[in-house]
Amino acid sequence: MDDGRPPRAAILVASMAITAGVAYLAFLLGAWGFDTRRYGQHEARLRKLLLANPRLDQVVQAFEAEGSPLVASASGPRELEQVAADRARDQKGEVVEKGARWPQTRVFAAGDMLYFIFFDETGVMRDFTLVSR
Repeated sequence: MDDGRPPRAAILVASMAITAGVAYLAFLLGAWGFDTRRYGQHEARLRKLLLANPRLDQVVQAFEAEGSPLVASASGPRELEQVAADRARDQKGEVVEKGARWPQTRVFAAGDMLYFIFFDETGVMRDFTLVSR
C-alpha cells in the first residue's frame, strides 16, 4: 500500500546526512575559532615584545629559556629568500617583503608556530611575522 509517505529507510538516511552535516559544520567552526585564538595569542605576545624594543641577544636568550629555540638565521636578501622558501611556505612573500627592510632575521620555533623576527642594523627588534607549522 502506498500512503504517500517516504519509506522509513529514506528518512533514516536523510536524518543521518543532516546530522553529519551539522557535526561537520560544528567541527569547522571549532577549528576556525581555535586558529583565530591561537594566532591572536601569538600576535599579542609579539606585539607586546615589539613595544619593548628588545635587542637581538635579549630575544634569543628569552626564547631559548622558555623552550622556543632559534631554528634559522638570515642576514641579507639571499639568505632571507632561502630561509623563507624553506620555512615560511604560503607566507614566503610576506616574510621576504618585511625582511627586505631589515638586515637581520631570526626564526624561532614556538610551539606550533614559527616566529620570523626582524632586527635593524643595531640589533633592535623592528617587526615580525607569524607562520603556522
